[in-house]
Amino acid sequence: MKARLQTSLGQQLVMTPQLRQAIRLLQMSSTELELELAEAVESNPLLEWADEAAPGEPAGEADASAAAADAGDGRADEGMEWPGEGEQWSGGQGGSFDDNDGDASERVAEADTLADHLLWQLHLSHLGARDRAIGVALIDALDEDGYLREPLASIAETLRPDIAAGEDEILTVLHRIQRFDPAGVGARGLGECLALQLDTLPAATPGLCLARQIAAGPLERLPRAGIPGIAAELRQPAEAVEQAVQLLRTLDPRPGRQLGEVSPDTYVVPDCVVWRQRGVWKAALASHAGPRVVIHRGYEQLIRRCGDADASYLRGQLQEARWLLKGLEARGETLLRVVNSLLHHQAGFLEFGAQALRPLTLREIAAELDLHESTISRTIARKHVRTPRGTLPLRAFFASGIDTDGGGEASSTAIQSMIRRLIEAENPRKPLSDAKLADMLKSSGIPVARRTVAKYREAMNISASHERVRLV
Repeated sequence: MKARLQTSLGQQLVMTPQLRQAIRLLQMSSTELELELAEAVESNPLLEWADEAAPGEPAGEADASAAAADAGDGRADEGMEWPGEGEQWSGGQGGSFDDNDGDASERVAEADTLADHLLWQLHLSHLGARDRAIGVALIDALDEDGYLREPLASIAETLRPDIAAGEDEILTVLHRIQRFDPAGVGARGLGECLALQLDTLPAATPGLCLARQIAAGPLERLPRAGIPGIAAELRQPAEAVEQAVQLLRTLDPRPGRQLGEVSPDTYVVPDCVVWRQRGVWKAALASHAGPRVVIHRGYEQLIRRCGDADASYLRGQLQEARWLLKGLEARGETLLRVVNSLLHHQAGFLEFGAQALRPLTLREIAAELDLHESTISRTIARKHVRTPRGTLPLRAFFASGIDTDGGGEASSTAIQSMIRRLIEAENPRKPLSDAKLADMLKSSGIPVARRTVAKYREAMNISASHERVRLV
């Protein structure tokens, strides 16, 4: 045995602060992004709004590229990679579209609570009716921070007498919900919440293994014991513990707060605009969806005129500004890629309405774009698109499916649309019962049970047949 030095060459993805910032920008709505950029412009002297640039000077991505090249540290041209996805970023945001026209009433925001977001993901999951019912009970039990405070035995009680489920069965469904977005939701304590978020990070993230140890054990003793105490307990160097704790501090202890209820009179700003040109559906970023910021053209002169301390500060601000612009570029490109993929799959929905909405899941779009499901979820979260059919949330393009007699699938949304049309055309003196609606759907090749029809009817706030009877 003898000591020797050995070098190796490899690549690994590191969860840098810049990458975390890009992920945070990705899941912001247009309104949230505008507030974020306003704060950045106010706090960073090297950032300014694009429309404040001098006349005749280029603005936007060109400024970002020039500033990055002038920084001289060689990292300007590195691609942005999302964790675990291997997707490189290059090029610009695509296009933008001025969308100032249109009826403001079409842009009224729909309430998007944590429960709504989780239930939407639950119904897109490949789960049976029993597991879905358990999932609904678990989601109903979550508090506003996204934690499950009730014991599994209490959840089992709420399911009786319809479903007699043991704690092991409920725990299995809970583990499925814990993989939903936002990361960390469904945890039963702070340690589990942080551990769930750590599970979404790349294996090569510095301090990840030790951070998992701390989250699973001495996390609650950290405030009293401090870094030295935890380092002694785990028999690890203080520097390694400090790195792990810094990683834990970047996580969200209240993931449920990421989604809040929207006021009924709040207006949404569409992030993208969709239109049809010569029979082809096209998409572009809305001009006001992502307020554009640029790096101040006079930053070189500012740095040269300053002393060493001020120059160092400005270089740091320049680096932050450059990464902000790179994150905005990544956000815009990802959003356009997802929207274009949705247009490919759901062109029928835009042309003919909800009855033509085909079954589509996050997993399908993620596989097509070589991205992670969580990235797709973040991309469509609180995002809207303006279409000829009005301003729609991006999640309206997704739907679970039911097998048809023809060997294909019909989306639940399409089936609801068919039920609504049948009811609208019924004889008001002899309204169609749920059983009759089920028979009519079966004759169209869509085998659904009477109770499924009743569930869809109730979801659309349509009364039962005996309550719809009216004289004409």
